[in-house]
Amino acid sequence: MRPLTDDETKVLFEKLANYIGKNIEQLINRPDEKCCFRLHKDRVYYVSERLMRQATSVSRDTLLSLGTCFGKFTKSGKFRLHITALDYISQYAKYKVWVKPSAEMSFLYGNHVQKSGLGRITENTPKYGGAVVYSMSDVPLGFGVAAQPTEFCKDLDPTAVVVLHQADVGEYLRVEDDLL
Repeated sequence: MRPLTDDETKVLFEKLANYIGKNIEQLINRPDEKCCFRLHKDRVYYVSERLMRQATSVSRDTLLSLGTCFGKFTKSGKFRLHITALDYISQYAKYKVWVKPSAEMSFLYGNHVQKSGLGRITENTPKYGGAVVYSMSDVPLGFGVAAQPTEFCKDLDPTAVVVLHQADVGEYLRVEDDLL
């Protein structure tokens, strides 16, 4: 477990800024306790400083996980957000998309959100902006990238893609066999 380098921090914050904007500061400087990001085996963990100090007594070889896994760095140096970061991203999301009940299962099976399944979308969502996908009852289902800006959504064909799928809560079940 080690602190992120400047380049790693920049890549991580650019990815998070796509989804939560300037709220990254609120994520780190929380009123209840200070939190930080740590790297362990190419995975980035969001952990309280108190827990991080206690974990230093555990050797690197025996440490499996620490805090909440936000994602991992690929071999090419890019950062991929994991679904485990959804609870934190959904609290501070800039752009939100709500899907109709008929389209929830389709999204949870790993499909993109189509115009016919779109319930609502926040105003001024830009093309390629990070969006959190919610059910109509405000339960976060996952996140993705807006394929169309908000102003073009009403004129789209019903089969046109509005949000490109990135991750969803159904991944736990779909990749269960890969983990064993």
